[in-house]
Amino acid sequence: MSLFDGQRRWDPDLVGLDVDGLRRGRYADKYFVNIARLLTDLAREGYVHPGHHARVDPQGLAVGDARVEMQVFTRRPGRTVVAGLDAALAVLRAATGTWQGDAFVPTADHLQVWAVEDGEVAEYHGDPTQVQPALRIRGRYRDFAALETTILGYLTRGSRIATNTYEVLKASRGKPVLFFPARFDLPATQALDGYAYWIGVQRYNHDHGTQVRPFISTDAQGAWWGGAGGGTTAHALIACFLGDTPEAMLQFAAHLPPQVPRIALVDFNNRSAAESVAVAEVLFRRYWELLQAGDQAEARKFVLFGVRLDTAGNLRDESIPLLGDPALDFGVQPRLVVAVREALDHAWQAWDLPLEARAAAREYLRAVKIVVSGGFGAERIDRFERLGVPVDFYGVGSWFFRNAGPTLTDFTADVVRVQVGGRWVDMAKVGRRACEHPRWQRVTLEPVA
Repeated sequence: MSLFDGQRRWDPDLVGLDVDGLRRGRYADKYFVNIARLLTDLAREGYVHPGHHARVDPQGLAVGDARVEMQVFTRRPGRTVVAGLDAALAVLRAATGTWQGDAFVPTADHLQVWAVEDGEVAEYHGDPTQVQPALRIRGRYRDFAALETTILGYLTRGSRIATNTYEVLKASRGKPVLFFPARFDLPATQALDGYAYWIGVQRYNHDHGTQVRPFISTDAQGAWWGGAGGGTTAHALIACFLGDTPEAMLQFAAHLPPQVPRIALVDFNNRSAAESVAVAEVLFRRYWELLQAGDQAEARKFVLFGVRLDTAGNLRDESIPLLGDPALDFGVQPRLVVAVREALDHAWQAWDLPLEARAAAREYLRAVKIVVSGGFGAERIDRFERLGVPVDFYGVGSWFFRNAGPTLTDFTADVVRVQVGGRWVDMAKVGRRACEHPRWQRVTLEPVA
């Protein structure tokens, strides 16, 4: 459930939780397991707080059964786009409870929970006593103490990617950003990562009145929201064709279904402008031939959607005129993009085409998009946009995992109140206090047997 789909909260099965492992503390920082064990033992012994050094009168508090209020929050300066909250709630549903011998007794329905929806924003302005928690839990602490690590992990990871997605879309001025980080982490993270990216895209659309589409690269990244991976070609395909990019793309277009966008990777031979034109010419000629034969459905397969520039950071593409220090043009740089755009826009003038095909060729080429990838993040994208570089799509990879400085999204949790004598008493560590989020809602959790 998020701000953008209105569906009910997720079942633990959707998240793919190892429920038994969570219940046994396998994924918990060990000190939380130790605390739960201690509190369970104290409850069994009937221990009552003696009150020697307590801040308040314990009033016969049975510490083993202490009911606490915990808040989960980020201290990221500025705005954090929250994601992973539904996964955290699924953890509480599945693994809140206590062991009685070999039997686990679920108690999630004994909790009082307030939560925002995925896609909501939490703001922080530098005062740790004025945070905006994404989640508040009230209940017997030993029943959920060992779940804190996992809850924070889902929220930190999800919110990091959702927030970073929002940041790169701000930098791109709403131009689509392709989600390419799968190769930089474990397969098990892809479903959460892709969902968090989708949340970031939807939040950007919500705030800016746009309709930016999400573009993921693996099916697993769409598992939690119904998306499907998309992709075109890799350098490996061109290698199989012995470096013949036009022939590789001609065969790609002939054999793959038309809904797969034809985006040619044009940096294999380090002459991106000439390669872009060569691919475009081969595909256009086949496209035009099929149109003339009246086979519009087959002709669609040979429409070149775009070209992708992915020049390595230690190379200078041959397409760029040598001016000044060549090192300034290493990798995908503004002058390379401009060179490719100009080559595409004017290539039709040099093609030997019948008169009736020339206008079609001109429009075909002008419609070809330029995709850039290789080391892009918010700062670099912002620079390209400020310079007016004619990029249509940005491919971003490991930058989505960035978690430092202004992109820091680490979540933490505090016990801020304890129930004493039927009354909730402030009990935060010095420098913290119980806070509210203006848009959280009460959540009812049905336990999982």
